[in-house]
This record gives sequence, C-alpha cells and structure tokens, in this order.
Amino acid sequence: MSRTLRGTSAALAVLALSLAVPTMAAAATKPGASTLGASKVTITTATLTGKVNPHGAATSYYFQLGTTTAYGSRTPDASAGAGTAAVGATAPVGGLGPNTKYHYRLVAHTRVGTTIGGDRTFTTPKQPLGLALAAAPNPVAFGAPSTLAGTLSGTGNAGRPIRLQQKPFPFTTPFANVGNVQLTNAQGGFSFALLSVPLTTQYRVLVTDKTSVVSPVLTVSVAVVVGTKTTRTHVHRGGHVHFSGTIKPNVPNVPVAIQKLNAKNHWVTISGTITRTGGTYSKTISIRRGGSYRVYAGANGGTFAPGAGRKVRIHTA
Repeated sequence: MSRTLRGTSAALAVLALSLAVPTMAAAATKPGASTLGASKVTITTATLTGKVNPHGAATSYYFQLGTTTAYGSRTPDASAGAGTAAVGATAPVGGLGPNTKYHYRLVAHTRVGTTIGGDRTFTTPKQPLGLALAAAPNPVAFGAPSTLAGTLSGTGNAGRPIRLQQKPFPFTTPFANVGNVQLTNAQGGFSFALLSVPLTTQYRVLVTDKTSVVSPVLTVSVAVVVGTKTTRTHVHRGGHVHFSGTIKPNVPNVPVAIQKLNAKNHWVTISGTITRTGGTYSKTISIRRGGSYRVYAGANGGTFAPGAGRKVRIHTA
C-alpha cells in the first residue's frame, strides 16, 4: 500500500513538472523593453530610444508619446527581429511644441505578450524671439496712409513691449523713435498706423525689454501722385493732344514721360519733359495711332518712388 502511494506521488510530481515546462517556456519568449533617453531634441523634433530583447520570438515595438502619462499618440510599429539579445529601438518624432515637457515609453509586443518600458521625459527648448515687419500698402502714394504690422514669434511672445523707429531718406541719420510703445497681443501680433509717409523712409521695430530683439529694416517707398489732363480724346491721325497736370509732392525737375501701351502690353515712352516750379508739367504730342496713354513721373533722386497717372484712351479717325 505505501509503495503504491509513493509511486502515485512520484507520478503526480512528474506530471506537475511536465505541465510547468510549457508555462516557463512561454514566459521566456515575452520580450524585454527598456525606455532610454531622448536624443537630438530640438524645438519641434526629437529621437526616442530604447532597448528591446525579442527572446527568440518575432517582436515589434513602438513608442507612446504625450504631454502627460496618458500619452495619446504613438509612433508606427517597427521590427526588433527575433534574436535573443537586446537591440536598439529608435523612433523620430516631429510636430512638437517649443518649451514643452513630453512623456514617452517603449512598448514591445510578440504573439505571446506585451512588455511596457518605464516612463521617461524630455523638454523641448524655448523658441528664440524673432520679429517680422511688413507695410501695406507699399509703395504708398504721397500723402496717403499706410500700416506697419508684424509678429513677434517665439516663446513668451505675448504682452511684450514693441517700439517703432524710423530713418527718412537719405538714411544718413540714426533711427529715431516714433509714437508710443505697444504691447504684443496673445499671438505676438502688433501694428502701427502711419497717417502719412512724407517721403521714402526706413522703419524697424524692437523689443524694449532686456531681450534686445530687433527686426530687419523695412523700406516704405513713397510714390509720387500724378494728375493728368488732356485737351481731347478724339483726334485725326497725326493730330495733337496736350497733356498737363501736377505731380505731388510739388517739386521741380522731376522727369515726366508720356507713354503708350504697345501690342505686347508694355508701356513705351514716346515723349518727355520735367516738372516746373509747383510740380506742374505740360507737353503736347502728335498722335499717330490711337490707344492707351499715360503720364509716368520718375523718382527724384531716391526721395520718392515713381508713379503713374490714370490711363487715357485716345481715338484716331
């Protein structure tokens, strides 16, 4: 009786051991996953790294990423092979925000099970402040208003003090302050209204706190305003038409051209003159062929940009 019990107990022990072996084998194939530090961290990108041990089974891996431990996004699946030694796992990520802390972890998976690595973090660097400036319209007609608008980009761009400065043609004097300091809005935007730009002028803006950020120089050109009068718009071929008017600003010796629009849609100069005292001009031309004509006034030594008057349609019979 006792021998029979001993034999039965031994058989049960052998059976239990044989049942345990597949469980241990299955556990041995579960992959290993270790989350390592992030590399190549920039304002918008980073490379996540880790180690994966496939333990002899075909293994895939991915990284989870987010601003909290809830993550919320993941990288595409990648293969770690089916070896028995740990291999490197990497994944580049983009679309990140500046000055932001991110959580991430490595996840390895086989047909047997999934292993999750520990949580790690990295913080993207701050985006340096930068200024952009534009004018609309530019060129601006003499005596007309324009608006300077721009954006302060970078980390901490809201509520920063912005100062406008100007340097009129011929740009030999230092920049001088214009108006009052403005604060950027929540998006870093700002604008300055110019009620009138008297002559071609360079502008720039700067942040007036300790950051010392200055925009590139913007030149706002002031175009002359051309008034145009004609004595007639219907003439016989070879007849004469008198062009006259005033160029603003009212300065003398500004070159004035009478131009005709050719078949290639280009304005061609057919005659010319200069302004007299008070900015007036007067010129009579012979009309050989009908078409579109205009008066074009050139720049006066760089102080003003050229401008054109209205288009006049002249018919010939």
